[in-house]
Amino acid sequence: MEASDLVVAAVVRAAARHLGAQHYPPTATNPCAALPSSGRPVIRRGIPPWGGEDARAKRIRLEEEPRRQELPPLGGDGDGGGGDPDLISRLPDEVLGDIITLLSSRAGARTQALSRRWRPLWRAAPLNLEVGYGLCGQQAKQAALATKILAGHAGPGRRFALKCFRLRNRLAMVDGWLRSPALTGLREIWFSYATEGEQWPPPMPPSALRFAATLCVAKFDYCEFPNEVAPSLKFPNLRELSLVKVTIAEDALHSLLAGCYVLEILLLDGNHGIGRLRISSPTLRSIGFSGPWEEKEEEEEEGSEAIKFQELDVEDAPRLEKLLPLYPDDGPAAIRVMRAPKLETVGLLSAAISKLEFGTTAFQEMIALNLGTSMTTVKVLALESLGPNLDSVVDFLKCFPCVEKLYIKFNRLKTMKNARTYKSWVPIECLELHLKKIVVNDYRGMRADVDFAKFFILNAKVLKEMYFGVVPSCNDKWMANQRRRLQLDNKASPGARFAFESGARNSLPKFGKEDPFEWFGQEYFFRFARMLD
Repeated sequence: MEASDLVVAAVVRAAARHLGAQHYPPTATNPCAALPSSGRPVIRRGIPPWGGEDARAKRIRLEEEPRRQELPPLGGDGDGGGGDPDLISRLPDEVLGDIITLLSSRAGARTQALSRRWRPLWRAAPLNLEVGYGLCGQQAKQAALATKILAGHAGPGRRFALKCFRLRNRLAMVDGWLRSPALTGLREIWFSYATEGEQWPPPMPPSALRFAATLCVAKFDYCEFPNEVAPSLKFPNLRELSLVKVTIAEDALHSLLAGCYVLEILLLDGNHGIGRLRISSPTLRSIGFSGPWEEKEEEEEEGSEAIKFQELDVEDAPRLEKLLPLYPDDGPAAIRVMRAPKLETVGLLSAAISKLEFGTTAFQEMIALNLGTSMTTVKVLALESLGPNLDSVVDFLKCFPCVEKLYIKFNRLKTMKNARTYKSWVPIECLELHLKKIVVNDYRGMRADVDFAKFFILNAKVLKEMYFGVVPSCNDKWMANQRRRLQLDNKASPGARFAFESGARNSLPKFGKEDPFEWFGQEYFFRFARMLD
């Protein structure tokens, strides 16, 4: 468990004991249950559980006894009652405040009912307020509770989340929340309106940006960014910035990014107003991006001349590790990477990206025009292959010779023969030394599919795992036929395993994961898949 999870578990455990809840035995996932409870013998180090004690154990017991008597019993803060010592309540106020701020808004406020020791702590702990269904089911009551909480809390603020909020005529109320002293020093903000059919999202109050000096995480969804304040904004502590379906001017976005001095994670998904984005950041480690989500037919009907996300230029990103086009069909149409010496994960790349450049290496609609620069740092690569097109994929492996994980999504708009012969006197470094894992999505077992997969089975010399997301059912007859056609008995890597599972998977990257293309629950994949080795 994470340290924060252990702390939260400790609070839940303490609350249960105070409220007289049933005691649960300690487990590996609930170490806090090991706290002493009435009616249960406590086994101390050096004292055998079957009775009897040697001289050393007796000495330890005698030394511990005075200290144990000093501990206040449960309710020993003056509320009365006996029982075992309340160890959590003996922690300093600062630690208890950190515990409370890790809880949800509702759970944090309810700690006031535990005892007199806890009663003043919530109002002094950094506020964690999420205006949503965690407070109550009706949004009108949510608004009333949020107003009451902000009025009764002294601050400072740690996190404020306004998710999918139906604005209607409550803009002044939201602005008042954001100006509350209870949110002073805010470190995390998530600001999002609900989509209610409006042509353009409502404006975000400029007061949402008054925390720029202290924010570490900022997420803005479905709102209109106040462009006029962007040039003056400075975010000295902001490490994660997310803009999803936000209307923002291109110049305002560049000014916003220029004021983020330590930014590491950037998500730009479905935003309006950005035609060309230039990235030059000494700290950025991960970027996910896509253009607006609207269908072309809808825009033509409305006569819209909305700005399209056409181009992304990574000019200088010395720490960039992940470059993730989230929905390639939505843009940008051109991606240029001029300098990213630590780039490790790239994709999903598809023919929808008409121009793709890495240094002097250039691709046009996934077809190599020039293989000049070799990106040896890239370990994870995800491609959408038309046909599939084996020659195109091999060219990408020449551009990225040290790829260890290769994710392929088949696109069948074209038909390819894929009858390629591997020339051992012209070795491909990736196949000879590095490629350990291949995932093929939307595999159907047709000739083009088989020839594509067979090339890697017969030539990837260090391959360990190859996964197939299969469209038809994997019955015994089909599996036996695939074994024969894929020539698994002649595999280049003796230890390679091959797993087939019915159902094609989502190939789009999952922003925020260590490996954005790892299938959900893949750690259990071998339990449910049909195996061939």
